[in-house]
Amino acid sequence: MKNFAELIKTLDSSNKTSVKVDALTEYFRNAGDKDRVWTIAILSHRRPPRPVNTTLLRIWASEIANIPLWLFEESYHIVGDLAETIALVIPNSENHSEKTLSEYVEEMITLKKKTDEQKKEYLHSNWLSMNYYERFVFTKLITGSFRIGVSQKLMTRALSKVTGVDEDILAHKLMGHWDPQHISFEKLVMEERARDLESKPYPFYLAYAIEGEPKDLGECTEWAAEHKWDGIRSQTIIRNGHMYVWSRGEELVTDKYPEFSMFMGIIPDGTVIDGEILPWIDGNIGTFNDLQTRIGRKTVSPALLKKTPVIIKAYDLLEWNGEDIRNKPYSERRALLEQLYEQVKNHGLPLHISEQVNFGCWDDVLMERERARELRSEGLMFKRKDSPYLVGRKKGDWWKWKLDPLSIDAVLTYAMRGSGRRANLFTDYTFALWQDKEDGTKELVTFAKAYSGLTDAEFRMVDDYIKKNTLERFGPVRSVVPKLVFEIGFEGISLSGRHKSGVATRFPRILRWRTDKTIEEANTLDDLKALIPK
Repeated sequence: MKNFAELIKTLDSSNKTSVKVDALTEYFRNAGDKDRVWTIAILSHRRPPRPVNTTLLRIWASEIANIPLWLFEESYHIVGDLAETIALVIPNSENHSEKTLSEYVEEMITLKKKTDEQKKEYLHSNWLSMNYYERFVFTKLITGSFRIGVSQKLMTRALSKVTGVDEDILAHKLMGHWDPQHISFEKLVMEERARDLESKPYPFYLAYAIEGEPKDLGECTEWAAEHKWDGIRSQTIIRNGHMYVWSRGEELVTDKYPEFSMFMGIIPDGTVIDGEILPWIDGNIGTFNDLQTRIGRKTVSPALLKKTPVIIKAYDLLEWNGEDIRNKPYSERRALLEQLYEQVKNHGLPLHISEQVNFGCWDDVLMERERARELRSEGLMFKRKDSPYLVGRKKGDWWKWKLDPLSIDAVLTYAMRGSGRRANLFTDYTFALWQDKEDGTKELVTFAKAYSGLTDAEFRMVDDYIKKNTLERFGPVRSVVPKLVFEIGFEGISLSGRHKSGVATRFPRILRWRTDKTIEEANTLDDLKALIPK
């Protein structure tokens, strides 16, 4: 644990890629195999399940620190991180733990089934036997919220330096489903597997947001246009009689979308399709809110398959007849994709093609963009017809032109302190809209939370208002005198039974502080619902 804590400290204290790669390389070179596997797992978000709930952690930490719980809670809301608060309030120790990372993780896994008294004893014993940073890392693992500023790419680069295994092959090996409890470092990293290359996806090509107007791209005849779909970017791979579906987040999601098994035997071997997974409900594209009912499910029930079926909206072809065709011009890849679609479209597959927008001049695409919400898209994509399929986000050949956000004027009703450099300010806000009551009066009903969009100076001004106009306190949350109006922007909207307002908004953020408006001029829930696409 000492070496792992030192690694995390280095990673967390530097923004330099070279420093992070060097620290990871040195760690992987010297750590034991079990610790290496668990480190890979933890840094790629395969953390062990949380064995103790955070309420008990706060109570037990305040007891061992010999401070009242209210003082711990106030400290927590100032610091903004539970593990850091616990590491700070518990008496300091100069000791170093002699246990390995893997020993601690295995203890945490077995801890989940023990009694609260046994859990308390375990935590007290370990908290007091560690120095500050070890205690911080240990508690981060206990809370299950371990996040650190290191990408998978940096980790594979370091592993490649230590093992000599190609970075791309390592990236593939670490994707998908593997259990750190039951796999060795040799099997995970070193062992050669035929499927490693068979199921390997290509790096995704990402578009830049358009910086001006589409006409700034030049001659319109050099460009193709289509809608930008709001789903899960994916690659569907069919090779050697097997199918693999990868998300852009480098997760193997084949099992989560059993509908796509229909592709086997119909779509030819040696095919890789780039597209978007979308909900397809009653013959129409659903909302991202619909798709969220499928995301994260370990098993997909027949009822859920029936309620929220999905399709792939295909917009590029990366491999054809077993040949990597990414270097071919987009127009040629598109022609092959259309040829494939014509071959299979009568088989009832959950595969649709992303239709291209026919336009003679840039003014035409402006009209098409206005139809985007009606079609459940986020806007338009422009692709240079002679462009190859590149790697990562590159300027020049692929551009996205998203819709302007939907917006509504809402009233600030609740606030909570922020985190990090904003831990001393109330910057996380809850907003409400008016709704008519049966007795003829009106009430404010919450509908969204947002914590971005204001300048630092504006955040300080709002914070000052909140502190002077608090009505009630609910732990870290304060209700405030409703007076301030803000324009809230969001990407999408849909009906939702999980929200008090009956509406779910996607990516809400503050567009501006409406100092020119009184709360009586704020919008109503009916105004919000009127924005839902019919």
